[in-house]
Parts: sequence; C-alpha cells; structure tokens
Amino acid sequence: MTARMPMTLVLDVGKTHAKLLLIDDTGEVVSRQTHVNQPVQTENYTALGTASLASWLASAIVTLPDRHQIRDLSITTHGAAFCLMDEQGLITPPMDYEWDGYGPMRETWQQQASLFEETGSPALPLGLNAGLQLAWFKHTQPAAWNQVRHILPYPQYWGWWFTGEWASEISSLGCHTHLWAPHESSFSSWAWREGFDRWIPPLRNAWAPLGHLRRSWAQAWQLPPDLTVRVGAHDSNACLARYLHTVPGATVVSTGTWVVVMATHGQPVALEARRDELLNVNVEGASVPTGRFMGGREYAFLAGDADPALGTVERLIQVLRLGWRASPAFSPAGGPYAGQRGQVWRHGQSQALEDVPKALRPALAALYAAEITVNIIQHLNPARPMPVILEGPLAYNESYVAAVAAMLKDQPVWRSNDSLEGTARGAWMLAQWSTRRTFQTGLSLIKPDEQVAQSLSIHHEPYAAHPHPRLAASALPRQGS
Repeated sequence: MTARMPMTLVLDVGKTHAKLLLIDDTGEVVSRQTHVNQPVQTENYTALGTASLASWLASAIVTLPDRHQIRDLSITTHGAAFCLMDEQGLITPPMDYEWDGYGPMRETWQQQASLFEETGSPALPLGLNAGLQLAWFKHTQPAAWNQVRHILPYPQYWGWWFTGEWASEISSLGCHTHLWAPHESSFSSWAWREGFDRWIPPLRNAWAPLGHLRRSWAQAWQLPPDLTVRVGAHDSNACLARYLHTVPGATVVSTGTWVVVMATHGQPVALEARRDELLNVNVEGASVPTGRFMGGREYAFLAGDADPALGTVERLIQVLRLGWRASPAFSPAGGPYAGQRGQVWRHGQSQALEDVPKALRPALAALYAAEITVNIIQHLNPARPMPVILEGPLAYNESYVAAVAAMLKDQPVWRSNDSLEGTARGAWMLAQWSTRRTFQTGLSLIKPDEQVAQSLSIHHEPYAAHPHPRLAASALPRQGS
C-alpha cells in the first residue's frame, strides 16, 4: 500500500455502534472497523458498555495499517452521558440514557432544575437530561458520589482514557443537560447550587490538543509517541462543525438513531419545550436552535425486517395513493409529539402495522420520518427559508429524501455525497480545525419529484394541521442565536 501521511484516527461512538476510522490527509477512509454497543446491568441501573468498548478498541487499534503514520486522534460520541471519576478512573460505569428508574427523583429534579428560559434545555423523558443522571447519583448513591473528583462528558472520558488528561467541552456540556446557561456562557444556577461545577474540568475547545497518547499504550500499539489526542465533541455537533464555515446559515439534519435538526441561521426563534426543542451549543460556542426525534429508531420499528432497498420513490408514491399513513409517535424518547401513541392509518381508518404490505413498509417508514423532520425544520426556520442539508443514513434513503424535498419544495434541499458519515467527517475536520475549517465533498441538490409532490398535495395533510394538545408550551424568549 502506498504510504499516506499524515493520517487521523477517528473514534465515533454512537448509541448503537462505535466506529474506528483511519482517514488520510485527503479525507479518504483507509480503514473502518465497527463495534456493536451493548448496555450492561449494574446493581442499581443500566450502564453503557465502556469496558467492552475499551477492550474492542485495544484489539482493533493493533490491526490498523500504517499505524506509525497516525498523527492525530479525534473523538466524537453521543450525548446524555457523563462519567463519574476519581483520580484513577471510573467510579461506576456511566448511565445509559434509556434507563428510566429515577422514581420520585424525577419530580424533585423537575421542581429544582433551572428553567427552560435559562438553559434552553427542556425536561426530557428517560435519562436524556444528563443533569438528572447526576442528581440521581448525588442524592441516591452517596457512597459513589463521595468518591467523585471529576465529572467528564462522554467524549472527554475517552480522551482521558487515551491520555490521562482531564477536560470538558462546550458542545457536550451545553446540549440538553440543564447544566449550562447558553446566553450567559456559564453553568446554570441549578448546577451552581448542586455544586456540579466543582467537579467538571475546565472547558477546552473541541479541536484543541488534549495530550499525547499514554506512553505505555503507544509502545504496545506501535503508535507514534507524539500522537496528539484532541479534546473531542458531541456527535451531532461534530456533524454540524463541517458546515459552519462551508454553508453558513444552513439547517443541518443529522440522521442516525436520532434525527437532529440544527438551524444555524442566527435568526430569532421561539422554542417550545414540549416540542423537544432546545438550544444546542456548537463547537465554537454559539447557540443553535435545535429540534429532534428518535427517527432512526422509529424508522426501524415501522420498516420491520423489510429490505430498506424497497423504499423507492415508486413505492412512496404507491403508499401515498393507497392512503397509508403513520402518525406519531413510536418512541417515548422525545420529539415534537412525545406522549402521543403512534398509529398506522389507511384512508383515515386505524390499521394494524401488520396490515401494511411488507413491500411498502420501508416507504411508509421513510414518509413518517420525513414528515416529522419537515415539521421540525419549518418550526425552527424563520419566515425566510434557508438551505437544508441532509446527513447520515437517511440521507441515502431514496424515499426519505424524495419526501423531504417535495415537502420543502420552496427551499433548496441538499444531500451529502460524502462516503463518510457526517459525525466522523466532522471529527476528522476538528483535528485540522486551526488550518482547515472547510472540506469540499459533494453536496447534491435534490430536485423535488413532481409525482411525489402531486401525490402529497392530493393525499396528504401535514401533522402541523393537527397539533397535539401537549405541544402548547412556554417558549424561550425570542433572541438570536
């Protein structure tokens, strides 16, 4: 193999899968390895499988080609995960945000936690507010809590694992945690009162050098002793970072287990907590109006075991003309219609999901995901439509892309042609942030399909016309991001 220099190693930890990617200086993927994340059960809660992931990393790294040419390691992980540490390491494994055993603590926390107006962070189901996780540990697990010396966001935990250095970072700290006040660029009043700030290390930029790889591991893994490990970032924000300077003002839709819609236009937006809208904080510290839903999970539920390749534009048109429809929601984990029970319909009549022909289920699932995506985009966008960029697995889904483009026919919709996922591409770019903040891979402009648009106009009525009663909520004060 021809030598490539330098190269960047990217660790991309999603909720479902972790990926280890070796990427050369041109952006080409040299090596890709994948690990399936499995939660583990502790005595008191469900935890993330950090031990299994660490073991996999150690075995995967030694198989990488041209390891001596790796100069940087950049890390991105999912959010809603914090690690309680003493000086030696984990006190207890980080909580899985899908665990929901908080009991009375949830009500107590909701009464005490900082207001939506201060944090831009709504009260979310399960453990999606990392502040709730910390409150539960502090008030119900005193033996563990009394050992705490550091609290690390999940990307920075893996940074510590590689280097032994402590840091925190704004995109992980500021994303629906209740710990951060974006308009003040400081900890929330509730975080101060609880004393969480005491244990969270100083903020550092996502692209900043955290430190060098532990010397013993550099030797064992045959990696350069001067390999630089970057501080790392929250995964949706890593994806967003790619476009901050390339397509400023775009609404970026990052798809995976979650579909996360991030509006970077900088216009005033009245956010609604009960729609699961929030203020995200990007890697450069700017507030970003954001909405999301568990779209990947819901798509998988609706599609079942049908081949995703069946989700063609032709079958999407067929779904529309035959009157099939799915209404939210099929996951309890947030979204604009959280708390509403998902239903499948045909011509307005309730149907069992099993009644949907298997060949049509992927297209129906894509239509559903597209409708919720567009609902969020339209609510976050100001009167002047902004460009929309689709990233991640659903950006390669023909029926999803066609449905989104047809519903947003009056604004440009672009799809990433990058063979590398947006989260991983963003992490790779962060390793070079000081010298290169743009990377030109293809974006394809999606032309709305006339037949899809016509079928939608005849057979389809947006969810927005039937707002869920729970959607009425106090809004974040209107202010620019």
